Amino acid sequence: MYRQGQWIPLTLHRNKSVVRRNMSEFEQFSLTPIADPGYSDSMLQRQRHHMICEIVASRGFATVPDLMARLDASRATVARDIQELALAGRLRKVRGGAEAMHGAPALAEPNFDANQLRNRELKRAIARVAAELCQPGESIIMDGGTTTFAMTEFIAGRDLEVLTNSFPIAEYLVKRGQARVILPGGEIFREQGLILSPFEDDTIERFVASKIFIGARAITQHGLMQTDPLLIRAEQKLIRQAETMIVLADSSKFTNRGSLILCPLERINTVITDDGIDEGTQKMLTDAGIKVVIAHPLQAASVA
Repeated sequence: MYRQGQWIPLTLHRNKSVVRRNMSEFEQFSLTPIADPGYSDSMLQRQRHHMICEIVASRGFATVPDLMARLDASRATVARDIQELALAGRLRKVRGGAEAMHGAPALAEPNFDANQLRNRELKRAIARVAAELCQPGESIIMDGGTTTFAMTEFIAGRDLEVLTNSFPIAEYLVKRGQARVILPGGEIFREQGLILSPFEDDTIERFVASKIFIGARAITQHGLMQTDPLLIRAEQKLIRQAETMIVLADSSKFTNRGSLILCPLERINTVITDDGIDEGTQKMLTDAGIKVVIAHPLQAASVA
């Protein structure tokens, strides 16, 4: 909690266990949707900073023109961001761009705030189509991620029961929606806004849903892919509790790679994506019995 110019630690109580969290670290993600009129320039700046650090850390070096293209920002904006990040000691300013302070360490799951900037209009289009599949009074599961988070603005006023492991999704629906929200027990992963638990008894097994809406790190011929073993275990628990599995994935996810299989293609019922998907990939999905729904920004969706 921020009060009188300083961050005040918040104490959370659950089953007589006390977990202290320094809430200053929660500023790593935004709980305000992109479409919201209150979305501020300062928040966009923070997102740019996260994304610049992620790009530089993964590559070791990034040029100003490359960052301009990735962020859809002007040269002056990128130069100012690099200067501010260099002064903060988060990267090193060099001629023509920026380089990592300590080489190029591999990053874990993408930061929630930075990930919202990627393909955001496609994500909103996909999320809008996904929201249309929700029926009044239905019980659904929403896995954490920026595409599933984009659904919140379209389902906020609906009569739904929602189990989610996403702190941002829960926060948005509680504040602005009518849905009944259920959270599993576990630890909050601040960077991604996820609540994950290594324990089996975390309320998930007591919840049964007609649908699960889930994002993807990658989709290949092997199935839905992920890179983190803890995420794999948590998401598999969610998948087991749903009758129908609906994957929300923009077309870039079909060229990504992951090292761990979350589930085979045959477990997936529907994939909602954009028209950037190629014919070979679409055939791979339909051959596996998956319905492919193409979402078009500001247009109606089509079904393959």
